[in-house]
Amino acid sequence: MNAIERAEQILRDACGERLRVAMTMAPLTTFRIGGPAALYLEPEAEPDLHAASLALVETGIPFVVIGKGSNLLVADEGFAGLVLRLGRGYRWVARDGSRLTAGGAMPLPALSGVALQHRLSGLEFGIAIPATVGGAVRMNAGAHAGAMADVVRSIEVYRLLSGGPDTIPAAEAAFAYRRSGLPEDGVVTAVTVNLSPGDPAAIRSTMDEARAWRRRTQPVAEPNCGSVFKNPKDDHAARLIEAAGLKGHAVGGAQVSTKHANFIVAAPSSRAADVLALIGEVQEAVERASGIRLEREVHLVGAFDDAA
Repeated sequence: MNAIERAEQILRDACGERLRVAMTMAPLTTFRIGGPAALYLEPEAEPDLHAASLALVETGIPFVVIGKGSNLLVADEGFAGLVLRLGRGYRWVARDGSRLTAGGAMPLPALSGVALQHRLSGLEFGIAIPATVGGAVRMNAGAHAGAMADVVRSIEVYRLLSGGPDTIPAAEAAFAYRRSGLPEDGVVTAVTVNLSPGDPAAIRSTMDEARAWRRRTQPVAEPNCGSVFKNPKDDHAARLIEAAGLKGHAVGGAQVSTKHANFIVAAPSSRAADVLALIGEVQEAVERASGIRLEREVHLVGAFDDAA
C-alpha cells in the first residue's frame, strides 16, 4: 500500500463516501483548467480536519487548501496529494455589535452583503473579490484602497501538521501586500472582523461602484484567475505589460486579456502549460522593457514541466 492509498484508507474510514478519488480540479478553479486531485475532501466540521491531519502526518503526502479557486493554476497532470476545500459547515456568519465572525468557506462578497444588512461599513471593497473569507485572509485580498488587514481582528485556524485548532490575533498574522504570515499548515476556519456603523445608502453606493468598476475593467465573462501579477511598488503590473506591447499576446489557448493586461484569459482549449508559458513570456518581456521582474500572484498547484 503506497502513501496515497493509506491516506485514502484513513480518510475513507472517517469520512466515508464524501472522500473523492481522482477528482477533476478544473471546475473548482476560475481558470476552468487543470487535472485531477488524487484525493479530495470537503471538511464539514473539526472531526474531518482531524482525520485529514492524521492522514497527512502518517503518510507525508502533499496537500493544498483551496477556496473559490480564483488565484490558482492547477497543472494539467493534476495534484498527487490531498486537496481540501471547506464545506457548507464552514459557511456561516454571526454578529456581535459591529463585529462579524464568519466561517472560512463564506464567500467574501456574501459577507460584505451581510455587513450592509446590518449597516456596517468597512467591507465594501470585498463585494467584487471572488474569494472565500479564508482565502481572502490568507492572501490579504484587497481592492479599492481596502484590504482584509484593515478589518481583521482574529483568525481561527486548524493546524494540520502541528497541533489542531488555534487562534491568531491580527497583530500576529504578519499581513503584507497580497500575503500573510499565517502558518502554512493552517486551514482558516473562521475570521472575526471589526467594522463600524455606516449609512446604508453610502455603503450600497460604494458597493455598486465596485461592481461596476469590475465589470467595466475586467474580463469577468471569460475564464481567468484574477490578477496574475502583484503590482510593483509605485507602479501597476497592467501598465508595464501593456507598455511592453503584450495585450492580446497568446500562447496556445491562453491570452493576455485585451481588456486588462494583468489578466490572462483561457479558451476552452487551454492547457495549464500554456498559461504558465505565457506568464514566463510576460515576465521576460516586461523585464527587458522596464527592468522590473513581475512577481506572480497566482499560485501553482501540482507539478509543472520545468521547460514551461
